[in-house]
Amino acid sequence: MASGGESIAETLRAALDGSWRDVREQARQHLDDDRLFGDPYLDYKAARTRVLEQMRLVSSFGWVERGFRLEDGGIGDPGGAVTALEMLAYTDLSLWVKSGVQWGLFGGAVENLGTERHREYIRRLITLDLLGCFAMTETGHGSDVANLETTATYDASTREFVVHSPTPSARKDYIGGAAEHAQIAAVFAQLITGGESQGVHCFLVPIRDEQGGDLPGVTTSDCGLKGGLPGVDNGRIMFDHVRIPRENLLNRYADVAPDGTYSSEIENPSRRFFTTLGTLVRGRVSVGGAAAAAARVALSIAIRYAEQRRQFSDPDTGEETVLMDYRSHQRRLLPLVARSYALAFAQNDLVRRMHLVQTGQDLDPNAQRALEKRAAGLKVAQSRHATHAIQECREACGGAGYLTENRLVTLKADTDVFTTFEGDNVVLTQLVAKELLTAYSDEVRDLDALGWVRFASTMARDVVRERSGVRQLIQRLRDRSDESVDEGDLSRRSVQLQLLADREDYLTRTAAHRLRARAKETGPFEAFNNAQDHILAAGTAHIERLTLEAFIEGIADIEDPEAKALADTVCDLFVYTIIEENQAWFIMHRFMSVERAKAVRRGVNELVDRLRPQALTLVAGLGVPEKSLHAAMLAQGAEGPLS
Repeated sequence: MASGGESIAETLRAALDGSWRDVREQARQHLDDDRLFGDPYLDYKAARTRVLEQMRLVSSFGWVERGFRLEDGGIGDPGGAVTALEMLAYTDLSLWVKSGVQWGLFGGAVENLGTERHREYIRRLITLDLLGCFAMTETGHGSDVANLETTATYDASTREFVVHSPTPSARKDYIGGAAEHAQIAAVFAQLITGGESQGVHCFLVPIRDEQGGDLPGVTTSDCGLKGGLPGVDNGRIMFDHVRIPRENLLNRYADVAPDGTYSSEIENPSRRFFTTLGTLVRGRVSVGGAAAAAARVALSIAIRYAEQRRQFSDPDTGEETVLMDYRSHQRRLLPLVARSYALAFAQNDLVRRMHLVQTGQDLDPNAQRALEKRAAGLKVAQSRHATHAIQECREACGGAGYLTENRLVTLKADTDVFTTFEGDNVVLTQLVAKELLTAYSDEVRDLDALGWVRFASTMARDVVRERSGVRQLIQRLRDRSDESVDEGDLSRRSVQLQLLADREDYLTRTAAHRLRARAKETGPFEAFNNAQDHILAAGTAHIERLTLEAFIEGIADIEDPEAKALADTVCDLFVYTIIEENQAWFIMHRFMSVERAKAVRRGVNELVDRLRPQALTLVAGLGVPEKSLHAAMLAQGAEGPLS
């Protein structure tokens, strides 16, 4: 890469590093250490031991303290903590997950749901003097947290809670740390006092003694081998009338007095439940960020390999052609690089919003709910992107990509669970869409008479657009299938944004009307079930529109004109790819003519052709240090061991 390319790459990397770029730069220095990388030849028992040793090394970096408040022995920089720990995804995802469980999920539960009396736990968990786990998911209830079966019944005579697993399906399952290392669990259970259930609350329950044996009433077991993440000791926990002190209830939002009286400042049980879960949003933010980081590693490996691996002779020159010069290779990898850029900017924006909310700088009462929706949506987008991108990179590297020494299969295995980790992607997409539909319902409910007339007219226009060919005829006359990116109006950001916003708006409004019409005939559940495909499409459209907005805002902060121009082209490729992937929908709903759809396809080809000379600059801009790639085929040069 020429010096000019290096300068542009540095500028792009600085832009993608975001508000905490100094944290990322410091982390890159720490990561230049072979002790932090996984060893794929270890069995899972040895891998678990290694990860615990790696965590002790990470605890010395000063990253962990960032995630906790000053009064708890921390620095009070949650954005910096999420950013620093995300960088571990470049080395070993087992290490990232295990660290996230200890300091993010378990530590986050204690700090965000606990009070002064729980402060002693925080100081110990920061230094790994106390190893914990996060026991929410049950065999019978994963996404449906409100209906967990584990109970914590208060006994006023002894001032203790009795934690119990009443059924086999109440077993805590897939819990990171539960198989071997965790000494205490943050257990989510139905709080019962005075014979009445008050809903799900969180309790600190010791599960192991100093020798590693189960405590009385606690039965742990090992989930054993998994599809990936061998260094994470996932396990199961059953409770048989385990007694814990009353003080072990994490009581920030609710408490039980010594006599058993329940109290909470949040009277509405549903609001109390969602407030409790909302404080744990940092975990979902982190999962999405780590998934996207893993995709950046895979793309950095695959494109570097494609720049050196040659295959088949050029009939004009007689020289073998590097893989990256093939249009098919450009099309399969460069749009994924564009999406990685988009998601990196979106993650930066999300972390900034999270930081403002969690440090009390954003006191808007709606900010927390908006943060949860955005975090859910981006986690879906990032984990799906990782799954697709890593698989595409594996295939693009041929047989070499299938060798463990080249990391891609390990990345694929380790990130597979991210699509269901911290929330199943389908359920989270529904959550996003539900928020959209709720906002839409509130908007319609508040319309005055004039508003209703305007609303009816927009719906009428939609019907006309669906049923009439007039609009499409005009568009066909204006569009040319052979127009270039620069000639078409899709090159304008305003048009791109409007097209994605129109799609989101149309899907949301028509989904709402479909639900309303069906509910009158079949009831709410059947109506929702019948429209589920429509609802999911609305959620996905919303996520893509938010991502584009974040990309545009990120580009605006780039001052170097060459780097900005390159980022603009990458953004165009991101948009054109979305449109191409959804061109059938755009054509069916009269948002786009067939001619324009053809121009979009040609536009993708034109854009990857433009970006081809900058491929190495773009992957360098993604910010994964070459030393962190650890792919043997990159050191072997053009002649890999397999075709």
